[in-house]
Amino acid sequence: MNLLKEFLLDDKCSYLEGKEQTTHYKVINNCDAKSCEELIERGYRRFGKMYFRPICASCTECQSIKIDVDNFSFSKSARRIMSKADNITSYIQTPSVSQEHLELFEKYHLYMHQKKDWEYSQTDSQHYYNSFVTGHADFGFEVLYYDQDKLIGVDLIDILENGISSIYFYYDPDYAKYSLGKLSLYNQIKYAKSTNKKWIYLGYYVQGCPSLSYKSQYKPYVTLQGRPHEHEEFIWY
Repeated sequence: MNLLKEFLLDDKCSYLEGKEQTTHYKVINNCDAKSCEELIERGYRRFGKMYFRPICASCTECQSIKIDVDNFSFSKSARRIMSKADNITSYIQTPSVSQEHLELFEKYHLYMHQKKDWEYSQTDSQHYYNSFVTGHADFGFEVLYYDQDKLIGVDLIDILENGISSIYFYYDPDYAKYSLGKLSLYNQIKYAKSTNKKWIYLGYYVQGCPSLSYKSQYKPYVTLQGRPHEHEEFIWY
């Protein structure tokens, strides 16, 4: 693992209106799966070569959360969603960027800008590459969802020794009836169960942020206690 840069950044909170946030960033070249998992277990997220976590002095609303795979049971609703999508195919491969990716990414974010007032700025291939393609090493993957030959969803994940880290998912709003976000997560859980992985790392749960508060629906889950440093023990419960 080659740490290229490490810094703190103060900015407007990404999750709660009217708050400021302090984020700890690490830019890491050639990060291996073990090192990635050690950071994820301590509350970091990965976008490209960038690992980050909030370390706000006066706020602890961002709670790292992970699903207990062994004790997760698929509800009737979950089984209906999986059954309804029997005409949708999926493929897993190393992350990539194409015009198809960029058009779908753009369509999804314009939709979320209109529906949930997300901040919006147009992306380009270099920005997408830096965020979702680079830094994947031998543990980063994308799961592509298709309706026949039409790309309708992209699920970016890290497959680690003890679990799957959910990085980002985006989809075609025209296929909202398929609940693709839930479908992608159920497929992660199915894969984790079949490969004896213990956890699905969901990133941050923030009670007051609708885009993140939904994560508490997936039970049982545990949350990370405090903000352990890299050489400190981590405790989840």
